Amino acid sequence: MPLLPFSAIDNTFNQAKLAVLIDADNAQSVNIDGLLDEVAKYGIASIKRIYGDWTSTYLRSWKEKLLDHAIQPIQQFSYTSGKNATDSAMIIDAMDLLYSGKLDGFCIVSSDSDFTRLAARLRESGLKVYGFGEKKTPRAFVAVCDKFIYTEILRDTQSDDSDEDEEKPAAKTRKDFKIDKRLLKILKDAVEDLADESGRAYLGSVGQKIANRSSEFDPRNYGFKKLGDLFRSLPDFEIEEVTQSGGSKQIYIRHKK
Repeated sequence: MPLLPFSAIDNTFNQAKLAVLIDADNAQSVNIDGLLDEVAKYGIASIKRIYGDWTSTYLRSWKEKLLDHAIQPIQQFSYTSGKNATDSAMIIDAMDLLYSGKLDGFCIVSSDSDFTRLAARLRESGLKVYGFGEKKTPRAFVAVCDKFIYTEILRDTQSDDSDEDEEKPAAKTRKDFKIDKRLLKILKDAVEDLADESGRAYLGSVGQKIANRSSEFDPRNYGFKKLGDLFRSLPDFEIEEVTQSGGSKQIYIRHKK
């Protein structure tokens, strides 16, 4: 049997190595399946740790999830009432992992603003930071991440992908979701910044531009699985599909002035 090239055997070395650090006091166990699926889009979860006081009954729902997902629990006793020792332990571990030099990025799972400076420090060192938290997460923490994913949409995605024979909801239209001036401006500016002489911009580049400007932007926040579907719902934009020589299609966006 001929030997296969090493790259054909395992391409995992081409993927980003990520550390997933979960603040059990500020994260819900019901989201873990969708959360880890989301993490897999950005790289490999090389390290998965969750921090909390495991002697407390408060974290009972998490205990059932740890073994299934190979998440390592880190015990942190609550020595003083009103003080969150879990945050400190998580931050210290993150800095130790940073200095190990073996990771490409971090996934910080918490709705707590105490991790804002940690996220900024990790990014200063050139690592990617993906934040995961509820919509109540303070703006400062959301903005400092490379990308921030609201865990509410992960729960929705998990239910949409279930094997139950339920009728899926139809695609949303503009009337079905709240559109604001800030969102329209983000979309319009991204398209116009990348538009060619004909006024059209490639959808993939537009998506990257928007992500660079707004860490929390995600079409799923508005009920759409893809960015193209969001654009199609808005009469302010035109969609153009161009078929390439190989048969693949590229989508372009044009803003109606």
